[in-house]
Amino acid sequence: MGGSSPCASCKLLRRRCAKDCIFAPYFPSDDPQKFAMVHKVFGASNVSKMLQELPVHQRADAVNSLVYEANARVRDPVYGCVGAISYLQNQVSQLQMQLAVAQAEILCIQMQQEPASLATTNQIDNHQLQDDKSFLLSCNNLNNNFNFAGQYLGFASSSSSNSIQDPALKRESLWT
Repeated sequence: MGGSSPCASCKLLRRRCAKDCIFAPYFPSDDPQKFAMVHKVFGASNVSKMLQELPVHQRADAVNSLVYEANARVRDPVYGCVGAISYLQNQVSQLQMQLAVAQAEILCIQMQQEPASLATTNQIDNHQLQDDKSFLLSCNNLNNNFNFAGQYLGFASSSSSNSIQDPALKRESLWT
């Protein structure tokens, strides 16, 4: 930043920090790890070129993105940010499936309780009762299908394990 304290990049690169140093506003001297990580992954020259090509008002956001990507690359050298995004998308998908199962179970429970309350008031139509029974049977089948699908999507219910239980779906090993 000019005279007294060089920025983190100039400190790491062991050079004099000029007044117009492109790194100084984004890599302060009190956070040297921030630039060290970005330099390790992208290189100081590449970061300098990227920042020079951007308008000044977009540089801070670009530096934040570079720091995030560099940290992700250090944690996961193969996938980086994409690995984190993929993990979160899979987690959202599993949670949506669990929510759908829970909503179906709630609906089935509500439908089971509704005929019982109607029976106490003697207002049950036999035809409607038959339809309710067939609906409840389909709810039970739906619940079993969700549990079956949940096993293979990685979130088994509390009564089942995460392994494939159906022997027809197990494959023989190529080495045995």
